[in-house]
Amino acid sequence: MRPKQTTVIFDCERMRYPNTGLYVFGKELVTALQKESFQRGKKLMIYARKSTVDDWGINIERKKVFKSLHKRILLTPKDTGLWHSPFQLSHFFPKGKKILLTIHDLNFLYELNANAQKAELFKLQKIVDKSVHIVAISQFVKNDILSHLDTKGKEVSVIYNGCSIFNGRLQEPPIKPQKKFLFSVGTVLPKKNFHVLPCLLQENDYELIIAGVRSEYENKIIEEAQELGVSERVKIIGTIPEAEKHWYYKNCEAFLFPSVAEGFGLPVIEAMYYQRPIFLSLHTCLPEIGSHYAYYFNRDFDRKKMQEEFKEGMRDFSSGNMNQDAMKEHALGFSWANAAKQYWDIYEQLLS
Repeated sequence: MRPKQTTVIFDCERMRYPNTGLYVFGKELVTALQKESFQRGKKLMIYARKSTVDDWGINIERKKVFKSLHKRILLTPKDTGLWHSPFQLSHFFPKGKKILLTIHDLNFLYELNANAQKAELFKLQKIVDKSVHIVAISQFVKNDILSHLDTKGKEVSVIYNGCSIFNGRLQEPPIKPQKKFLFSVGTVLPKKNFHVLPCLLQENDYELIIAGVRSEYENKIIEEAQELGVSERVKIIGTIPEAEKHWYYKNCEAFLFPSVAEGFGLPVIEAMYYQRPIFLSLHTCLPEIGSHYAYYFNRDFDRKKMQEEFKEGMRDFSSGNMNQDAMKEHALGFSWANAAKQYWDIYEQLLS
């Protein structure tokens, strides 16, 4: 007799690089999904490397990863009813199983030329065609999906990411900033738009700390800082442990996130938890996530206007006009437990 297909497999194959957004997404969501599975009496399994599971410190059944073989054929346990692909361009899909796809962003629409955009849309469309249900991590991403992909009437749900509350002990960085500082974090790529920030160091004595995976783009940040005469106060420090990142959130004078291509913007709500002034771009999903608990730079990033927007925001925050308790509650509203409940509701719907 064929077993009931009630097991959900969550694909963690791409979640193998610590200190990246996708890794944090996987760790937090899988942990919450596992807790929810216990409460519902359901079975969750993950497709992952042993090193990933060991790093996460959770006890969960996993299916081993054999990358070269599984690109051709990926076998799953007989009771598998659903494969959740939380990475939108995965190479791994079992045949004959229902696929739930999470799409984090269509950032290539805002970064690449028209021909490159078509190529990326073609690849993503093939995966959308394999899926029975799609989850977007913000309403902005859902709108992009419906505008640029053919979902063929399949349901597209919105499930926000959670706010990663750091419960450990905050760790001072090995070399503490010598001055009051502004903080930003993210992979140092052009889409993060960090090069517009050095202008905020004029007419004050702040340092600017930027943490994240480094790239050649940092040269543009430094060039802009040199032109403005503030390069000695711009520090690009590379990747940092979570304990240090949250120390920077808590101790910064303001958190800055001028990105022009985001599907969600997890650092925004992480920083909000510490009730610091938040300055964001008006592009993509950031106004949706920041709501009225953030201040916003002009859409064109005119440097003079940015300086005034920053000064006015800092004055407003210092005067108590921003409800800091409500800001923290807004951040806590983005809960991994809530996300897990919503995902399990979809899992059960698709398994029934």
